[in-house]
Amino acid sequence: MSSEEIVLSVKNLSKHYEIYEKPGDRLKQFIFPKFSRLFGKAPKKYYREFLALDNISFDLKRGETVGIIGRNGSGKSTLLQMICGILKPSSGSIEVRGRIAALLELGSGFNPEFTGRDNVYMNGSILGLSKEEIDQRYDEICAFADIGEFIDQPINCYSSGMIVRLAFAVIAHVDADILIVDEALSVGDAFFNQKCMRFIREFQSNGGTLLFVSHDTGAVLNLCNGAILLSHGQIIARGSPKEATKHYLEALYEESQNIDGTISGNSVLLDDDAEGVTDYRDMREDLFNASTLRNDVEIFKFHPEESGFGAGNAEITSVQLLNKDGMRLSWAVGGEDIILDIRSLAHKEILCPIVGFEFKDRLGQVIFSDNTYLVYRDQPQPVSKGCELIAKFNFRLPVLPSGDYSISVALADGLQDSHIQLHWLHDALILKVHSSSVCYGLVGVAMNKIELLAL
Repeated sequence: MSSEEIVLSVKNLSKHYEIYEKPGDRLKQFIFPKFSRLFGKAPKKYYREFLALDNISFDLKRGETVGIIGRNGSGKSTLLQMICGILKPSSGSIEVRGRIAALLELGSGFNPEFTGRDNVYMNGSILGLSKEEIDQRYDEICAFADIGEFIDQPINCYSSGMIVRLAFAVIAHVDADILIVDEALSVGDAFFNQKCMRFIREFQSNGGTLLFVSHDTGAVLNLCNGAILLSHGQIIARGSPKEATKHYLEALYEESQNIDGTISGNSVLLDDDAEGVTDYRDMREDLFNASTLRNDVEIFKFHPEESGFGAGNAEITSVQLLNKDGMRLSWAVGGEDIILDIRSLAHKEILCPIVGFEFKDRLGQVIFSDNTYLVYRDQPQPVSKGCELIAKFNFRLPVLPSGDYSISVALADGLQDSHIQLHWLHDALILKVHSSSVCYGLVGVAMNKIELLAL
């Protein structure tokens, strides 16, 4: 690896804290060791040392996206704060080449007594922008944050989601070489999360370097091309996201097990003869009987004001989910047959229209997609100026894990591999899954029957 490729170099980094049992011990530590050394005696320590990070070393290359995973208390936040210069290392060194922008814990870098406007200028200057540069980008920052008139109100009256919106809007407009994102994005709403994920993917495609911290192994697998697993302040795995998350999940499982076969937390006894196992079985039976195994999906209204792009020769005017009888849905169930109805208005003649959609999870990952080209390529449906174009996709709604999903839609003119994008609308519909029978994974299967035999 050439030195020119390395944008972040961490060498033998350690951080320790002095933990005092009593307030008076802190005073003793300040005074008594000085007298001990004065009389040539070995000073006594009145504290115990907690090692938050222990001799950490790694390099980050330009254009790399590395996930940092580990349980709470493993040292992830301490590491990030030292890289950003918030904390001073006890030993070791950090070398940074380029501008760092970080979104760490909620509201970090903001003064709660200042207005949003004041914090934009203060935070932007901390990240290396001049006042003139902030002036040029201020309107774009406000548009990205989308918090309206609250921009002139003090931060201490903001909701947690509004703080994240403003913080991310600032770091998205400072032209950073290295972007550091902690768990703070989990606070935002579905629309804003999709906007952030689009920015992150564009940042990656433009050669930006990303350090991403999350407990969500799916996010690490989806976003990162490398991963670091921390445990008790040490790197215990470094490599591909698949290998690192495998070690992480194995460690979680091992730490959740007690030697006597009892699962910690839920205290589920595995010995059939153990006291309390009958109560556990009764509890499980009640849970199964109470479960509807439904996959309830809340469907929010069409948002034509969401961001998009296109030549402007046509406009998507309506996107909705319908049941098989053509009635508009505000709720649906995974496994239900539905219709995705997309309507557009042609401002100019469209010779060979293609209408398509993408169904995405909260990380912006496409779960599935389709368009009309394969069906109508031999019989294109020209649209005259001023006419409405209606496309209906009939499919079975997947059984999905709980969380937020979105549907992006698009209208183009031409062929599958060569066309003009007339109107692409990001996140036209947002869907929220409130309950799910999916155990794990991106989608569930329509299971007809499951058998479990004990012979």
